[in-house]
Amino acid sequence: MLTSERMNARYVAQDPTTAAGWQLQRVTAPSRLFGANGLRTGPDGRIYVAQVTGSQISALDLETGVVDTVSAKGGDIVAPDDVAFGADGTLYATEVMDGRVSARDPAGRTRVLRADLPCANGITVHRGRLFVGECRDGGRLMELPLDGGEPRILLDDLASPNAMEVGPDGLLYFPLMTANEIWRIDPDGGEPQRVAGDLGVPDAVKFDSHGYLVSTQVASGQVLRIDPRTGDQALLAQLSPGLDNLTFVGDRLFASNFTGEITEILPGQHTQTVLPGGLNWPLDLTVADDGQLYVADGTYFYAVTPEGALQTVGMLFSPGYPGFLRGVAAVGSGEFVVTTSGGQVARYRPAAGETDYLATDFDQLYGVAVDRDGAIVFAELGTGRVLSLRGDAVETLTSGLRQPVGVAFDLDGAPLVAESGAGRVVRLTGGGAETVAEGLQRPQGIHVHDGRLYIVDAGAKELVEIDLNTNDRSTIARGLPVGPPPGVEPKPLKGMPPFSGPQGPFAGVTSGPDGTLYISADGDGSVLAVRRT
Repeated sequence: MLTSERMNARYVAQDPTTAAGWQLQRVTAPSRLFGANGLRTGPDGRIYVAQVTGSQISALDLETGVVDTVSAKGGDIVAPDDVAFGADGTLYATEVMDGRVSARDPAGRTRVLRADLPCANGITVHRGRLFVGECRDGGRLMELPLDGGEPRILLDDLASPNAMEVGPDGLLYFPLMTANEIWRIDPDGGEPQRVAGDLGVPDAVKFDSHGYLVSTQVASGQVLRIDPRTGDQALLAQLSPGLDNLTFVGDRLFASNFTGEITEILPGQHTQTVLPGGLNWPLDLTVADDGQLYVADGTYFYAVTPEGALQTVGMLFSPGYPGFLRGVAAVGSGEFVVTTSGGQVARYRPAAGETDYLATDFDQLYGVAVDRDGAIVFAELGTGRVLSLRGDAVETLTSGLRQPVGVAFDLDGAPLVAESGAGRVVRLTGGGAETVAEGLQRPQGIHVHDGRLYIVDAGAKELVEIDLNTNDRSTIARGLPVGPPPGVEPKPLKGMPPFSGPQGPFAGVTSGPDGTLYISADGDGSVLAVRRT
Protein backbone atom coordinates (compact mmCIF):
# COMPACT_ATOMS: atom_id res chain seq x y z
CA MET A 1 0.00 0.00 0.00
CA LEU A 2 1.27 3.48 -0.85
CA THR A 3 1.90 5.74 2.10
CA SER A 4 0.41 9.20 2.28
CA GLU A 5 3.93 10.64 2.52
CA ARG A 6 4.83 9.20 -0.88
CA MET A 7 1.58 10.30 -2.45
CA ASN A 8 1.86 13.82 -1.08
CA ALA A 9 5.67 14.28 -1.19
CA ARG A 10 5.41 16.93 1.53
CA TYR A 11 5.21 16.95 5.29
CA VAL A 12 1.95 15.30 6.35
CA ALA A 13 0.71 16.10 9.85
CA GLN A 14 -0.29 13.03 11.81
CA ASP A 15 -3.81 13.40 13.20
CA PRO A 16 -4.15 17.09 14.15
CA THR A 17 -6.46 17.44 17.14
CA THR A 18 -8.45 20.21 18.77
CA ALA A 19 -9.50 20.87 22.34
CA ALA A 20 -13.09 20.34 23.42
CA GLY A 21 -15.37 22.98 21.98
CA TRP A 22 -13.27 23.47 18.84
CA GLN A 23 -13.13 21.89 15.40
CA LEU A 24 -10.54 22.03 12.63
CA GLN A 25 -11.29 21.96 8.90
CA ARG A 26 -9.24 22.40 5.75
CA VAL A 27 -10.07 25.48 3.69
CA THR A 28 -7.70 24.67 0.81
CA ALA A 29 -6.21 21.35 -0.24
CA PRO A 30 -2.61 20.57 0.73
CA SER A 31 0.05 20.90 -1.96
CA ARG A 32 1.88 17.93 -3.42
CA LEU A 33 5.11 19.89 -3.98
CA PHE A 34 6.89 23.02 -2.76
CA GLY A 35 6.21 24.68 -6.09
CA ALA A 36 7.75 23.27 -9.27
CA ASN A 37 10.83 24.71 -10.94
CA GLY A 38 13.32 22.75 -13.06
CA LEU A 39 12.02 19.61 -14.79
CA ARG A 40 14.07 16.79 -16.30
CA THR A 41 13.20 13.28 -17.41
CA GLY A 42 15.47 10.86 -15.59
CA PRO A 43 17.08 7.65 -16.85
CA ASP A 44 14.26 5.74 -15.15
CA GLY A 45 11.58 7.60 -17.12
CA ARG A 46 10.32 9.54 -14.11
CA ILE A 47 10.02 13.34 -14.13
CA TYR A 48 12.41 14.93 -11.65
CA VAL A 49 11.16 18.20 -10.14
CA ALA A 50 13.40 20.79 -8.49
CA GLN A 51 11.69 22.83 -5.76
CA VAL A 52 13.59 25.95 -4.74
CA THR A 53 11.68 27.02 -1.65
CA GLY A 54 11.29 23.45 -0.35
CA SER A 55 14.97 22.58 -0.83
CA GLN A 56 13.66 19.36 -2.31
CA ILE A 57 13.93 17.25 -5.46
CA SER A 58 11.09 14.83 -6.17
CA ALA A 59 10.44 12.26 -8.87
CA LEU A 60 6.99 11.75 -10.43
CA ASP A 61 6.02 8.35 -11.84
CA LEU A 62 3.55 9.05 -14.63
CA GLU A 63 2.12 5.52 -14.57
CA THR A 64 1.27 5.38 -10.86
CA GLY A 65 1.07 9.06 -9.90
CA VAL A 66 3.47 8.39 -7.02
CA VAL A 67 5.77 11.27 -6.09
CA ASP A 68 8.93 10.14 -4.30
CA THR A 69 11.32 12.47 -2.51
CA VAL A 70 14.81 12.09 -3.96
CA SER A 71 16.60 14.85 -2.05
CA ALA A 72 14.71 16.05 1.01
CA LYS A 73 14.39 19.35 2.88
CA GLY A 74 17.27 19.62 5.31
CA GLY A 75 19.52 17.51 3.07
CA ASP A 76 22.72 18.32 1.23
CA ILE A 77 21.10 20.09 -1.74
CA VAL A 78 19.72 23.54 -0.90
CA ALA A 79 17.17 25.45 -3.02
CA PRO A 80 17.56 23.39 -6.24
CA ASP A 81 16.35 25.30 -9.29
CA ASP A 82 17.25 22.99 -12.19
CA VAL A 83 18.52 19.46 -12.68
CA ALA A 84 20.27 17.39 -15.34
CA PHE A 85 21.62 13.84 -15.61
CA GLY A 86 24.97 12.44 -16.65
CA ALA A 87 25.30 9.23 -18.65
CA ASP A 88 26.14 7.30 -15.47
CA GLY A 89 22.93 8.45 -13.75
CA THR A 90 24.54 11.21 -11.70
CA LEU A 91 22.06 13.98 -10.96
CA TYR A 92 23.45 17.51 -11.25
CA ALA A 93 21.56 20.35 -9.53
CA THR A 94 21.97 24.10 -9.47
CA GLU A 95 21.44 25.62 -6.02
CA VAL A 96 20.34 29.11 -6.99
CA MET A 97 20.39 30.75 -3.56
CA ASP A 98 23.78 29.38 -2.54
CA GLY A 99 25.43 29.85 -5.93
CA ARG A 100 26.38 26.18 -6.04
CA VAL A 101 26.29 23.23 -8.40
CA SER A 102 26.09 19.80 -6.75
CA ALA A 103 26.35 16.25 -8.06
CA ARG A 104 24.39 13.37 -6.51
CA ASP A 105 25.56 9.93 -7.63
CA PRO A 106 23.20 6.96 -8.09
CA ALA A 107 24.08 5.75 -4.57
CA GLY A 108 22.79 9.02 -3.08
CA ARG A 109 26.17 10.57 -2.23
CA THR A 110 26.32 14.32 -2.85
CA ARG A 111 29.35 16.50 -3.51
CA VAL A 112 29.61 20.21 -4.38
CA LEU A 113 31.26 20.89 -7.74
CA ARG A 114 31.40 24.69 -7.42
CA ALA A 115 30.20 27.13 -4.77
CA ASP A 116 31.10 30.43 -6.47
CA LEU A 117 28.44 30.79 -9.18
CA PRO A 118 25.94 33.51 -8.11
CA CYS A 119 22.35 32.64 -9.08
CA ALA A 120 23.40 29.34 -10.71
CA ASN A 121 20.23 28.21 -12.45
CA GLY A 122 20.02 26.64 -15.91
CA ILE A 123 21.93 23.38 -16.34
CA THR A 124 22.31 20.70 -18.99
CA VAL A 125 24.60 17.79 -19.85
CA HIS A 126 25.57 16.98 -23.42
CA ARG A 127 27.91 14.13 -24.34
CA GLY A 128 29.60 14.20 -20.97
CA ARG A 129 29.94 17.99 -20.87
CA LEU A 130 28.19 20.05 -18.19
CA PHE A 131 26.89 23.54 -18.96
CA VAL A 132 25.55 26.03 -16.40
CA GLY A 133 24.19 29.59 -16.51
CA GLU A 134 23.78 32.29 -13.86
CA CYS A 135 20.26 33.76 -13.93
CA ARG A 136 21.13 37.36 -13.10
CA ASP A 137 21.83 40.53 -15.00
CA GLY A 138 25.48 40.25 -15.94
CA GLY A 139 25.27 36.47 -15.64
CA ARG A 140 27.68 34.02 -17.21
CA LEU A 141 27.22 30.97 -19.44
CA MET A 142 29.92 28.38 -18.80
CA GLU A 143 31.11 24.80 -19.06
CA LEU A 144 32.01 23.14 -15.75
CA PRO A 145 34.59 20.37 -15.56
CA LEU A 146 33.05 17.36 -13.84
CA ASP A 147 35.92 17.32 -11.35
CA GLY A 148 34.92 20.76 -10.07
CA GLY A 149 37.79 22.59 -11.78
CA GLU A 150 37.75 26.14 -13.05
CA PRO A 151 34.81 26.86 -15.37
CA ARG A 152 35.31 27.75 -19.00
CA ILE A 153 33.33 30.91 -19.71
CA LEU A 154 31.39 30.82 -23.00
CA LEU A 155 29.70 34.20 -22.56
CA ASP A 156 29.40 36.79 -19.82
CA ASP A 157 27.43 39.96 -19.08
CA LEU A 158 24.19 38.25 -20.14
CA ALA A 159 20.63 39.37 -19.37
CA SER A 160 19.54 36.62 -16.94
CA PRO A 161 20.19 33.37 -18.84
CA ASN A 162 18.04 30.46 -17.72
CA ALA A 163 17.31 26.79 -18.50
CA MET A 164 19.27 25.70 -21.59
CA GLU A 165 19.63 22.76 -23.94
CA VAL A 166 21.92 21.58 -26.74
CA GLY A 167 20.04 21.21 -30.02
CA PRO A 168 20.41 18.53 -32.71
CA ASP A 169 22.73 20.95 -34.53
CA GLY A 170 25.19 20.75 -31.61
CA LEU A 171 24.61 24.39 -30.62
CA LEU A 172 23.74 25.44 -27.06
CA TYR A 173 20.39 27.28 -26.92
CA PHE A 174 19.55 29.52 -23.95
CA PRO A 175 16.83 32.05 -23.05
CA LEU A 176 17.67 35.55 -21.84
CA MET A 177 14.80 36.51 -19.55
CA THR A 178 15.53 40.22 -19.14
CA ALA A 179 16.12 40.65 -22.89
CA ASN A 180 13.01 38.56 -23.73
CA GLU A 181 15.02 36.61 -26.31
CA ILE A 182 16.45 33.17 -27.10
CA TRP A 183 20.04 32.80 -28.30
CA ARG A 184 22.47 30.04 -29.26
CA ILE A 185 26.22 29.53 -29.34
CA ASP A 186 28.65 26.83 -30.41
CA PRO A 187 29.90 25.37 -27.10
CA ASP A 188 33.36 25.06 -28.66
CA GLY A 189 33.51 28.79 -29.35
CA GLY A 190 32.22 31.38 -31.79
CA GLU A 191 29.82 34.27 -31.93
CA PRO A 192 26.37 33.95 -30.36
CA GLN A 193 23.31 34.19 -32.60
CA ARG A 194 19.85 35.50 -31.78
CA VAL A 195 17.15 32.91 -32.51
CA ALA A 196 13.91 34.62 -31.44
CA GLY A 197 12.68 37.69 -29.61
CA ASP A 198 9.55 39.59 -28.57
CA LEU A 199 8.33 36.61 -26.55
CA GLY A 200 6.56 36.29 -23.19
CA VAL A 201 9.73 36.22 -21.04
CA PRO A 202 11.26 32.83 -21.90
CA ASP A 203 12.77 30.94 -18.98
CA ALA A 204 13.44 27.46 -20.39
CA VAL A 205 14.10 25.71 -23.69
CA LYS A 206 14.09 22.06 -24.75
CA PHE A 207 13.93 20.27 -28.14
CA ASP A 208 11.22 17.95 -29.44
CA SER A 209 11.91 14.85 -31.53
CA HIS A 210 11.48 16.85 -34.75
CA GLY A 211 14.23 19.31 -33.89
CA TYR A 212 11.95 22.19 -32.95
CA LEU A 213 12.67 24.39 -29.96
CA VAL A 214 9.98 24.40 -27.26
CA SER A 215 10.00 27.20 -24.68
CA THR A 216 7.97 28.19 -21.62
CA GLN A 217 7.11 31.87 -21.14
CA VAL A 218 6.94 32.84 -17.48
CA ALA A 219 5.09 36.16 -17.89
CA SER A 220 2.55 35.21 -20.55
CA GLY A 221 1.99 31.55 -19.59
CA GLN A 222 2.51 30.43 -23.18
CA VAL A 223 4.27 27.30 -24.35
CA LEU A 224 5.78 28.06 -27.75
CA ARG A 225 7.20 25.87 -30.52
CA ILE A 226 9.95 27.73 -32.38
CA ASP A 227 11.70 26.79 -35.62
CA PRO A 228 15.40 27.30 -34.80
CA ARG A 229 16.16 27.87 -38.48
CA THR A 230 13.68 30.68 -39.08
CA GLY A 231 12.49 31.83 -35.67
CA ASP A 232 8.85 31.16 -36.64
CA GLN A 233 6.61 30.57 -33.62
CA ALA A 234 3.52 28.45 -32.97
CA LEU A 235 1.45 28.35 -29.79
CA LEU A 236 1.27 24.90 -28.24
CA ALA A 237 -0.68 25.89 -25.12
CA GLN A 238 -1.88 28.91 -23.16
CA LEU A 239 -1.40 28.26 -19.46
CA SER A 240 -1.26 30.51 -16.42
CA PRO A 241 1.69 32.88 -15.91
CA GLY A 242 4.41 31.50 -13.69
CA LEU A 243 5.63 28.73 -16.00
CA ASP A 244 9.16 27.67 -15.15
CA ASN A 245 10.40 24.68 -17.16
CA LEU A 246 9.47 21.74 -19.36
CA THR A 247 10.51 18.21 -20.24
CA PHE A 248 9.69 15.48 -22.74
CA VAL A 249 8.92 11.88 -21.83
CA GLY A 250 9.15 10.33 -25.26
CA ASP A 251 6.97 12.66 -27.32
CA ARG A 252 4.84 13.69 -24.33
CA LEU A 253 5.45 17.27 -23.21
CA PHE A 254 5.12 18.51 -19.62
CA ALA A 255 5.47 22.02 -18.16
CA SER A 256 5.96 23.21 -14.57
CA ASN A 257 4.54 26.24 -12.78
CA PHE A 258 5.71 28.12 -9.68
CA THR A 259 2.50 26.91 -8.00
CA GLY A 260 3.64 23.28 -8.22
CA GLU A 261 1.28 22.45 -11.06
CA ILE A 262 2.59 20.09 -13.72
CA THR A 263 0.63 20.11 -16.96
CA GLU A 264 0.79 17.83 -19.97
CA ILE A 265 0.57 19.66 -23.29
CA LEU A 266 -1.64 17.74 -25.73
CA PRO A 267 -2.19 18.19 -29.48
CA GLY A 268 -4.52 20.96 -30.60
CA GLN A 269 -3.59 23.31 -27.71
CA HIS A 270 -5.30 21.00 -25.25
CA THR A 271 -3.87 20.33 -21.81
CA GLN A 272 -4.39 18.09 -18.81
CA THR A 273 -3.24 18.55 -15.24
CA VAL A 274 -0.88 15.85 -14.02
CA LEU A 275 -0.21 17.38 -10.60
CA PRO A 276 -2.42 20.19 -9.31
CA GLY A 277 -0.91 23.46 -8.15
CA GLY A 278 -1.37 24.89 -4.70
CA LEU A 279 0.15 27.07 -2.05
CA ASN A 280 3.92 27.06 -1.81
CA TRP A 281 4.40 28.20 1.79
CA PRO A 282 1.81 29.87 2.58
CA LEU A 283 2.82 32.89 4.72
CA ASP A 284 0.63 35.64 6.19
CA LEU A 285 -3.17 35.88 6.00
CA THR A 286 -5.65 38.73 6.20
CA VAL A 287 -9.42 39.13 6.05
CA ALA A 288 -10.88 42.24 4.42
CA ASP A 289 -13.90 44.16 5.72
CA ASP A 290 -16.18 42.19 3.39
CA GLY A 291 -15.03 38.89 4.91
CA GLN A 292 -12.82 37.89 1.96
CA LEU A 293 -9.78 35.84 3.00
CA TYR A 294 -6.44 36.63 1.32
CA VAL A 295 -3.19 34.67 1.44
CA ALA A 296 0.36 35.93 0.85
CA ASP A 297 2.34 33.15 -0.80
CA GLY A 298 5.57 34.85 -1.80
CA THR A 299 5.41 34.99 -5.58
CA TYR A 300 1.59 34.88 -5.51
CA PHE A 301 -1.19 36.74 -3.70
CA TYR A 302 -4.51 34.87 -3.56
CA ALA A 303 -8.12 35.32 -2.59
CA VAL A 304 -9.77 32.16 -1.26
CA THR A 305 -13.26 31.34 -2.50
CA PRO A 306 -15.93 29.87 -0.19
CA GLU A 307 -15.29 26.54 -1.95
CA GLY A 308 -11.59 26.65 -1.07
CA ALA A 309 -10.31 27.55 -4.52
CA LEU A 310 -7.37 29.92 -4.94
CA GLN A 311 -7.97 32.96 -7.13
CA THR A 312 -4.82 34.78 -8.22
CA VAL A 313 -5.02 38.45 -7.23
CA GLY A 314 -1.43 39.20 -8.24
CA MET A 315 1.85 37.43 -8.95
CA LEU A 316 5.50 38.19 -9.50
CA PHE A 317 5.08 39.03 -13.20
CA SER A 318 1.75 40.90 -12.99
CA PRO A 319 1.70 44.71 -13.21
CA GLY A 320 2.49 46.55 -10.01
CA TYR A 321 3.28 43.47 -7.93
CA PRO A 322 5.31 44.63 -4.90
CA GLY A 323 7.72 41.67 -4.86
CA PHE A 324 7.94 38.47 -2.83
CA LEU A 325 5.09 38.99 -0.33
CA ARG A 326 5.45 37.98 3.29
CA GLY A 327 3.36 40.08 5.71
CA VAL A 328 -0.07 41.42 4.70
CA ALA A 329 -2.84 43.50 6.29
CA ALA A 330 -6.06 44.58 4.56
CA VAL A 331 -6.60 48.33 5.09
CA GLY A 332 -9.45 49.26 2.81
CA SER A 333 -11.42 48.32 -0.26
CA GLY A 334 -8.96 46.36 -2.40
CA GLU A 335 -5.93 47.85 -0.63
CA PHE A 336 -3.27 46.12 1.46
CA VAL A 337 -0.20 47.06 3.44
CA VAL A 338 2.49 44.46 2.81
CA THR A 339 6.06 43.59 3.65
CA THR A 340 8.34 41.92 1.13
CA SER A 341 11.41 39.72 1.38
CA GLY A 342 13.23 42.53 -0.41
CA GLY A 343 12.96 44.63 2.76
CA GLN A 344 10.11 46.90 1.65
CA VAL A 345 6.91 48.16 3.26
CA ALA A 346 4.34 48.99 0.62
CA ARG A 347 0.72 49.87 -0.03
CA TYR A 348 -0.57 47.49 -2.72
CA ARG A 349 -3.67 47.94 -4.89
CA PRO A 350 -3.78 44.79 -7.03
CA ALA A 351 -6.90 45.66 -9.05
CA ALA A 352 -5.19 48.82 -10.28
CA GLY A 353 -1.81 47.12 -10.64
CA GLU A 354 -0.23 49.75 -8.36
CA THR A 355 2.22 49.69 -5.47
CA ASP A 356 3.44 52.63 -3.42
CA TYR A 357 6.66 51.84 -1.57
CA LEU A 358 6.43 53.52 1.82
CA ALA A 359 9.78 52.49 3.34
CA THR A 360 12.63 50.35 2.01
CA ASP A 361 16.04 48.80 2.70
CA PHE A 362 15.14 46.76 5.78
CA ASP A 363 16.64 43.40 6.76
CA GLN A 364 14.19 40.48 6.51
CA LEU A 365 10.75 41.92 7.18
CA TYR A 366 7.97 39.66 8.41
CA GLY A 367 4.69 40.53 10.14
CA VAL A 368 2.85 43.80 9.67
CA ALA A 369 -0.18 45.37 11.37
CA VAL A 370 -1.96 48.72 11.06
CA ASP A 371 -3.45 50.41 14.11
CA ARG A 372 -6.73 52.31 14.32
CA ASP A 373 -4.92 55.58 13.56
CA GLY A 374 -3.20 54.24 10.45
CA ALA A 375 0.28 53.72 11.91
CA ILE A 376 2.03 50.70 10.40
CA VAL A 377 4.02 48.46 12.77
CA PHE A 378 6.33 45.80 11.32
CA ALA A 379 8.96 43.32 12.47
CA GLU A 380 12.52 43.28 11.12
CA LEU A 381 13.94 39.86 11.88
CA GLY A 382 17.42 40.59 10.57
CA THR A 383 18.14 43.33 13.13
CA GLY A 384 15.79 42.30 15.94
CA ARG A 385 13.87 45.56 15.67
CA VAL A 386 10.19 46.42 15.60
CA LEU A 387 9.42 49.66 13.79
CA SER A 388 6.53 52.04 13.29
CA LEU A 389 5.77 54.01 10.14
CA ARG A 390 3.50 57.03 10.44
CA GLY A 391 3.39 59.20 7.35
CA ASP A 392 6.99 59.38 6.15
CA ALA A 393 8.51 58.95 9.62
CA VAL A 394 10.02 55.61 10.66
CA GLU A 395 10.50 55.08 14.39
CA THR A 396 12.21 52.18 16.15
CA LEU A 397 9.83 50.95 18.85
CA THR A 398 12.27 48.41 20.26
CA SER A 399 15.49 46.61 19.34
CA GLY A 400 17.46 43.63 20.54
CA LEU A 401 14.64 41.11 20.14
CA ARG A 402 15.49 37.56 19.06
CA GLN A 403 13.90 36.95 15.66
CA PRO A 404 10.73 39.06 15.87
CA VAL A 405 8.14 37.90 13.32
CA GLY A 406 4.40 38.23 14.02
CA VAL A 407 2.81 41.57 14.96
CA ALA A 408 -0.62 42.44 16.38
CA PHE A 409 -2.22 45.00 18.76
CA ASP A 410 -3.66 44.33 22.20
CA LEU A 411 -6.93 45.68 23.60
CA ASP A 412 -5.36 49.06 24.39
CA GLY A 413 -3.62 49.40 21.02
CA ALA A 414 -0.15 48.46 22.28
CA PRO A 415 1.94 46.41 19.81
CA LEU A 416 2.38 42.70 20.50
CA VAL A 417 5.30 40.86 18.90
CA ALA A 418 6.09 37.16 18.52
CA GLU A 419 9.75 36.86 19.51
CA SER A 420 10.35 33.58 17.75
CA GLY A 421 13.95 33.06 18.81
CA ALA A 422 13.11 33.63 22.50
CA GLY A 423 9.94 31.52 22.56
CA ARG A 424 7.70 34.30 23.81
CA VAL A 425 5.24 37.05 22.90
CA VAL A 426 5.96 40.53 24.23
CA ARG A 427 4.01 43.77 24.59
CA LEU A 428 5.83 46.95 23.59
CA THR A 429 5.44 49.82 26.04
CA GLY A 430 7.26 53.06 26.64
CA GLY A 431 9.44 51.19 29.11
CA GLY A 432 10.46 48.41 26.69
CA ALA A 433 9.18 44.89 26.06
CA GLU A 434 7.18 43.03 28.72
CA THR A 435 6.37 39.33 28.46
CA VAL A 436 2.78 38.36 27.65
CA ALA A 437 3.41 34.65 26.98
CA GLU A 438 6.54 32.56 27.43
CA GLY A 439 7.59 28.92 27.29
CA LEU A 440 6.73 28.66 23.60
CA GLN A 441 8.99 26.87 21.12
CA ARG A 442 8.84 29.04 17.99
CA PRO A 443 5.92 31.47 17.92
CA GLN A 444 5.28 33.02 14.53
CA GLY A 445 1.85 34.38 13.56
CA ILE A 446 -0.16 36.17 16.24
CA HIS A 447 -3.64 37.69 16.15
CA VAL A 448 -6.05 39.32 18.60
CA HIS A 449 -9.80 38.73 18.35
CA ASP A 450 -12.55 39.34 20.90
CA GLY A 451 -10.12 39.97 23.75
CA ARG A 452 -8.03 36.86 23.08
CA LEU A 453 -4.55 36.47 21.69
CA TYR A 454 -3.96 33.58 19.29
CA ILE A 455 -0.43 32.30 18.68
CA VAL A 456 0.80 29.83 16.07
CA ASP A 457 3.70 27.99 17.71
CA ALA A 458 5.44 26.47 14.68
CA GLY A 459 7.93 24.64 16.90
CA ALA A 460 5.30 22.89 19.04
CA LYS A 461 2.89 22.75 16.06
CA GLU A 462 0.14 24.22 18.21
CA LEU A 463 -2.43 27.02 18.22
CA VAL A 464 -2.45 28.69 21.63
CA GLU A 465 -5.17 30.98 23.05
CA ILE A 466 -4.56 33.55 25.81
CA ASP A 467 -7.33 35.59 27.41
CA LEU A 468 -5.82 39.09 27.57
CA ASN A 469 -8.10 40.03 30.46
CA THR A 470 -7.36 37.04 32.74
CA ASN A 471 -4.10 35.68 31.24
CA ASP A 472 -5.72 32.22 31.12
CA ARG A 473 -3.90 30.09 28.56
CA SER A 474 -4.98 27.00 26.64
CA THR A 475 -3.90 25.01 23.61
CA ILE A 476 -6.81 24.72 21.20
CA ALA A 477 -5.13 22.75 18.39
CA ARG A 478 -2.18 20.35 18.30
CA GLY A 479 -0.25 18.44 15.65
CA LEU A 480 -0.71 21.19 13.05
CA PRO A 481 1.14 20.97 9.69
CA VAL A 482 3.23 24.07 10.37
CA GLY A 483 6.99 24.40 10.27
CA PRO A 484 9.34 21.67 9.03
CA PRO A 485 8.76 17.95 9.64
CA PRO A 486 9.81 16.77 13.09
CA GLY A 487 13.57 16.27 13.28
CA VAL A 488 14.30 18.33 10.17
CA GLU A 489 16.35 21.53 10.38
CA PRO A 490 15.97 23.37 7.05
CA LYS A 491 19.01 25.11 5.58
CA PRO A 492 18.70 28.91 5.25
CA LEU A 493 17.29 30.23 1.98
CA LYS A 494 19.45 33.21 1.10
CA GLY A 495 17.20 34.61 -1.63
CA MET A 496 17.76 35.31 -5.31
CA PRO A 497 17.99 38.98 -6.18
CA PRO A 498 16.29 40.69 -7.89
CA PHE A 499 13.35 38.30 -7.48
CA SER A 500 13.54 37.99 -3.70
CA GLY A 501 15.65 38.54 -0.64
CA PRO A 502 16.20 35.88 2.04
CA GLN A 503 13.21 33.59 2.38
CA GLY A 504 11.87 31.85 5.46
CA PRO A 505 8.70 30.32 6.91
CA PHE A 506 5.97 32.31 8.61
CA ALA A 507 2.80 30.52 9.70
CA GLY A 508 0.27 33.32 9.97
CA VAL A 509 -3.10 33.48 11.71
CA THR A 510 -6.11 35.77 11.33
CA SER A 511 -9.87 35.68 11.92
CA GLY A 512 -13.06 36.22 9.98
CA PRO A 513 -16.11 38.27 11.00
CA ASP A 514 -17.71 35.19 12.60
CA GLY A 515 -14.64 34.48 14.73
CA THR A 516 -13.31 31.65 12.58
CA LEU A 517 -9.53 31.45 12.89
CA TYR A 518 -7.51 30.87 9.73
CA ILE A 519 -3.99 29.42 9.86
CA SER A 520 -1.43 29.28 7.08
CA ALA A 521 -0.18 25.70 7.28
CA ASP A 522 3.18 26.17 5.59
CA GLY A 523 4.16 22.56 6.31
CA ASP A 524 1.70 20.98 3.88
CA GLY A 525 0.80 24.08 1.84
CA SER A 526 -2.79 24.58 2.95
CA VAL A 527 -5.05 26.98 4.86
CA LEU A 528 -6.83 25.64 7.94
CA ALA A 529 -9.93 26.91 9.72
CA VAL A 530 -10.41 26.50 13.48
CA ARG A 531 -13.92 27.20 14.78
CA ARG A 532 -15.81 26.95 18.04
CA THR A 533 -18.42 24.21 17.98
